[in-house]
Amino acid sequence: MTSVFWEWWQHLPGRLDPVLISLGGFQLRYYGLMYIVAFGVTYFLLLHRTRRDGFDYTPELVQDMMVWLIVGTILGGRLGYVLFYDLAYYARHPLKIILPFDFSQGFRFVGISGMSYHGGMLGVVAAAYLFGRRRGLKFWELADFLAPAVPLGYTFGRIGNFINGELYGRATNAVWGMYFPLDPTGQLRHPSQLYEAFGEGLLCFAILWSLRNRPALKGTLLGLYLVGYGLVRFGIEYLRQPDAHLMFVLGPLTMGQVLCAGMVLGGVAVALIGRRARRNATA
Repeated sequence: MTSVFWEWWQHLPGRLDPVLISLGGFQLRYYGLMYIVAFGVTYFLLLHRTRRDGFDYTPELVQDMMVWLIVGTILGGRLGYVLFYDLAYYARHPLKIILPFDFSQGFRFVGISGMSYHGGMLGVVAAAYLFGRRRGLKFWELADFLAPAVPLGYTFGRIGNFINGELYGRATNAVWGMYFPLDPTGQLRHPSQLYEAFGEGLLCFAILWSLRNRPALKGTLLGLYLVGYGLVRFGIEYLRQPDAHLMFVLGPLTMGQVLCAGMVLGGVAVALIGRRARRNATA
């Protein structure tokens, strides 16, 4: 019975169809659906915070804020991928940054491929800052409001990566490894997308959600999120297959690890600045 389970487990990615609906040349993939679920989960968590955690934000304000955050996520994620992962290619093909069509063999809808978590995170921070200024909201209070809810939404993005069969891990002999159809070598590999869904998503969410109402941590939750995510992702990157066109960019480190190292340092600075700003505001 055990061997039957592991056989099923190891070949699970090949049994998953990443396409939810296909109409002619148009496809709706589970990856896109996971983005919708992620935004929906984040929205309802934020509404919960307005009702239970003492934030004087109306449902209408949260709805408007979500529009800004969604735009920030998409624009930041896309531009982050272009800048961090394939700038040389997109410098030669700038229209492919924003156009979801291919004209090389007629006219085809191919979607937009390539999103960067780190770019999306920067996009969300920028969107929250601009939204706060527009509505006269204090940035550090807004950051404390958002940070505990974000990781759970992010979990679904990694599940979308798993269903897509992309961003798989390095080769392994572990019995819980999996065969991914997109892997040209056909090796057993770490399901790193699931590791990330658990570590960067569920674990970070559980920690931040449990700390969200601690008075001593006011102004620091965004920094704690950046540090926590950065450390977890840095470690998991050792089990994730590096991007084929980049591989290792700084000694044994991948681009993801370099960005996470900067994220951890930035998180420490953000936590210190936020704490000082809170103290000055209440002095």
